[in-house]
Amino acid sequence: MRVVLAVNRVTPDPHRNLGEILDTIDEAARRNVDLILFPEAAVTGLINNDDPTHDLPLGQEIPGTITDQLALHSRSGGIWTAIGLLERDRNELYDAAVLIAPDGEVKLKYRRIQPQWHGRNADSLIYRQGAEIAKVDTPLGALAFLICGDLFDDEIIERVRDLQPDWILFPFARCFDDGSYDQERWDREELAEYLRHVRLIGVTTLMTNYLAERDLLGGAFGGALVVAGDGTIQASLPLGKRGLLTVTL
Repeated sequence: MRVVLAVNRVTPDPHRNLGEILDTIDEAARRNVDLILFPEAAVTGLINNDDPTHDLPLGQEIPGTITDQLALHSRSGGIWTAIGLLERDRNELYDAAVLIAPDGEVKLKYRRIQPQWHGRNADSLIYRQGAEIAKVDTPLGALAFLICGDLFDDEIIERVRDLQPDWILFPFARCFDDGSYDQERWDREELAEYLRHVRLIGVTTLMTNYLAERDLLGGAFGGALVVAGDGTIQASLPLGKRGLLTVTL
C-alpha cells in the first residue's frame, strides 16, 4: 500500500484551502498512491471559539457540497481520501473525519469522542461528541479513525484495540502557545507520548497535522508521522513544512 500524508497550509479562506486539498488529491493520484490522509479540520482549521454564530457556519454537511467535491477527485484519481472536517448536522457541530473510496462513496464517517476540541463551557446541545468507533474493510486492509485527543483517552484506546484494525488514520491539530514550529521542543516534550499511546494500541498509525500561522487561533505547526504498532517511527515529515510524506507500507 502506498500512502500520502498531506500537510496542507490552512488560511482564513476555506475556499482557497479546499482548492489546495483538491489539487493535492490530484497530485497524489499522479504518484500512483492508494490513499491520502489530510489533517483534522483540514478545510477550515480548528478555529472554533465556542460562539455558535461563528462556529456553526464552519461546519459542513456529510455528505454535502465539500464531500461531493472530494468524491469527484477521488473518483478521477482512483484514490482513497481520508480527511478531517468540522461537521454540521442541523444545529449540532462535530469534529469529524471521513474516508471516501475511489468510487466516490463515503465508506466511513467518524465523530471525535474526546471532547476537548471545544471549551468546557460550550453549549452541549450544539457542541457534540461521537460515541461509536468503527472500522471498515477495504482492499487496503481494515481502517479506523481516531482524532487528536482520542489518542490519549484510555477507554478509547481499549475500544480501538479490541476492534483490531490493520491501520489507524489519525488526523490531528496541534500548536505551541507561542505559534512556533519548534522541532526540538516537539521531540523533547511531546513526541514520546504520541509514540507511547500508539504502542498501547499496537496498530500502525498514520498521523498528520496542518500548517497555519499563529493568527489563525494559535495556528498549527504541521508535521506528519507513520508510527508502527511497536511505537517506532517508520517515516516522518518535519514541523513547519508544507508537503507530502509518501510511504509504502
